[in-house]
Amino acid sequence: MSAPFADTTDALGRPIVLADPPTRIISLVPSLTDLLHGLGLDDEVVGLTRFCERPAGWREAKTIVGGTKQVDAECVARLQPDLILANQEENTRADVQALSAYAPVYVTDVSTVDGATAMIRRMGQLVDREQRARQTATTITKRFAGLPDWAPLSAAYLIWRDPHMTVGGDTFIHDVMRYGGFTSPWANATRYPEITLDDLSAADLDVILCSTEPFPFHQKDAFTDDLRAACPDTPVHVVDGQCFSWYGPRLLDTPAYLRELRATLEEPSSEGQAASHP
Repeated sequence: MSAPFADTTDALGRPIVLADPPTRIISLVPSLTDLLHGLGLDDEVVGLTRFCERPAGWREAKTIVGGTKQVDAECVARLQPDLILANQEENTRADVQALSAYAPVYVTDVSTVDGATAMIRRMGQLVDREQRARQTATTITKRFAGLPDWAPLSAAYLIWRDPHMTVGGDTFIHDVMRYGGFTSPWANATRYPEITLDDLSAADLDVILCSTEPFPFHQKDAFTDDLRAACPDTPVHVVDGQCFSWYGPRLLDTPAYLRELRATLEEPSSEGQAASHP
């Protein structure tokens, strides 16, 4: 009997065995969908979620299997996949278990930039694009390593409002913030703690960063008005959430984005004035 093409374990410690390179892949994670495209796969990707907005055109060309947390198992079964890609944070354990009846479900877990480049290399091996994945990971590592050692800025990074939610020290976003020279008063918290306007006011922040996703802070000025009122001496900036939270090839752009953001923050501006930097 010939050896399988892939014999590995995923982030949950489950064995993932593929007899041959996958040719019918379903991605349940926007970052991983973007990664598949970046690795040169197209025809092999048959399904994705409605949140997989990159690359342009794939949502219209591929089959939508639901959302990241509400996957249509019957739709997945009809597509007859030979590999399903998921993430421990973005997808539910119940979906992973249910979908495992139709194909191997490879679950990722990424909480640092180094972890992202390691995942990219593993993914390249899994989908038969090892050299391209290695090149992508190497370029990402070099670009992050080239960032300057900025003076630290105390920052709140908000992912949600009503209630306001920030990021703890065990998240991927927090690690990206670290590369940008941002420190957080909530670094000792885990996951995504809820905070109040009074918490923000008392934190003596240098800047409040409001992400474009998952909450669309960029869509209305009203979404940041309460922050400016509560923290009139703290600049409020809307930032590109993909650059801080997507752990696929979007990371190629993140170092340059961090440079531009820091340059913007160092420019003289009116105190308390909200700014946008998507």
